[in-house]
Amino acid sequence: MLKPLLFASLAAIGNAIMVYGQRATASTSNPFFFIFIAIVVCGILFGISTLAFRNGNESAYFSANWQMMAISGFGFFLTFVGFFLLFNNFGATQYTLYAVISIITTTLCVGVLIFKEDFNFYHATALIIAIIAIALFTYGNAQNSSWN
Repeated sequence: MLKPLLFASLAAIGNAIMVYGQRATASTSNPFFFIFIAIVVCGILFGISTLAFRNGNESAYFSANWQMMAISGFGFFLTFVGFFLLFNNFGATQYTLYAVISIITTTLCVGVLIFKEDFNFYHATALIIAIIAIALFTYGNAQNSSWN
C-alpha cells in the first residue's frame, strides 16, 4: 500500500514542477515551443536512464512493442497539448478538473474495460465521489465568474 502512494507522490511532484515551469514562462507566439523544449530535456534524462538500465534486450522489446510505444507517444502529445491549453488559458487551479476526469477515463476505460482490473464497491464509491467533485468544481467556477 505504501509503494503505490510513494510512486503516485513522485508523479504528482513531477507534475507540479512541470506545471510550475509552464505557468512561470512568458507568453510566446509559438504555443508548443515550451513543451517541445521540456520534452527534449525529458527525453535526454530518459536516454541517460535507459543507458543506465541497459540489458541488451532493447531491440527485441522495441520490435514487440513499438506500436504501443507510438500510441503512448500520441497520448503524451494529447496530454501536453491539453495541459498547455488548460493551464495557459485557465490557470493551474484547473488541474483539479483534469485530475478527476483522468481518474474516470483511466480507471474505467483503461483499467476496468480494457484490462479487466479489479473494481469493487469502494472503487465505485470513489468514482462517484470523483464525479461529484467535477460537478462541484464546475459549479465553483461558475460562481467565481459571476463574482467578476
